[in-house]
Amino acid sequence: MKVKLSLLAISIFTLISCKEEKQNKMEETEVSETVATEEKSLEFENKGHELVYNMTQKIGDYNKLLEKKDVVFNYTYQTPDNKTNVSTEKYMFDGELSYGHYTQHERTMPNLEGEIEQGYDGKEYWLKHNGEIVTDTVALKKVAFNRPTNFYWFTMMQKLMDPSVNYEYLKEQTIDSTAYDVVKISFDSEDGRPRDIYQVYINKDTQLIDQFLFTVADYKKMTPSLMQLEYVEVDGFLIPSKRRYKNSNWEAEVTDKPWVHANWTDIKFDNGFTKADFQK
Repeated sequence: MKVKLSLLAISIFTLISCKEEKQNKMEETEVSETVATEEKSLEFENKGHELVYNMTQKIGDYNKLLEKKDVVFNYTYQTPDNKTNVSTEKYMFDGELSYGHYTQHERTMPNLEGEIEQGYDGKEYWLKHNGEIVTDTVALKKVAFNRPTNFYWFTMMQKLMDPSVNYEYLKEQTIDSTAYDVVKISFDSEDGRPRDIYQVYINKDTQLIDQFLFTVADYKKMTPSLMQLEYVEVDGFLIPSKRRYKNSNWEAEVTDKPWVHANWTDIKFDNGFTKADFQK
């Protein structure tokens, strides 16, 4: 009887061991397939593409933004003549919904006295002045530029990995004793209209973009401006919250004219916003 019980115990142990071994092999296969899929998805077009990807991994990519769902922050924009915009910006990353509440707008619709609100709810752009809906088409055209532009500036580093982006590695360059990899960024055009061109300077030590040249094709400004950045860490993200820019050339040379300053402060993620928060 003892022999039979021993044989039964051995059989059960063997069965469990085989099951565990099979399960482990299945898990190893799944991990290997996942890694293989990730490696396949990371086939870079060129060195510039790889450098931009590495930058997004350092600061936090768009998938991580989606996990945070939304953001709110204070935005101050000031030109050399001391004209200032002060707004509270709210964005939802899924759908790129956007809202701006301006308490000061000397650079944006200065003809409207009092507070203004701008929004994009996923379908339409809207504007309110002192709580009243504005239907003026000229004003709404400005909203249609401001809302996606403000959203893009906040998410630009992550969106440099969008499928429509093209990369060209240009050169190595040292500026003020800092070594950079310089990458040209262009964008596919579906309607044949000119698109913006960026030239990013990726710090070889930090992997961050310290500065970049950019055009504004929507306003037919194809001579570049130089944007310089300072980063702050918020919830595991490195965010270029302090920025300044002025006219430049494609060698990143600037004049002694004063800078335009733009700063983001009090940045908070995952605030529980819903689509209703972006409707007029």
